[in-house]
Amino acid sequence: MDGREERPLLRRLGWMAAIWLASVTVLGCVAWVIRFWLGS
Repeated sequence: MDGREERPLLRRLGWMAAIWLASVTVLGCVAWVIRFWLGS
């Protein structure tokens, strides 16, 4: 496997990790808002 095939794989893994992190962050924020809303 040369560098040309390895780089798109790393880029795809990076995008998957970024999307996963963004979704976890958004879900955490939504959970915090719901908890705050129900607690008040």
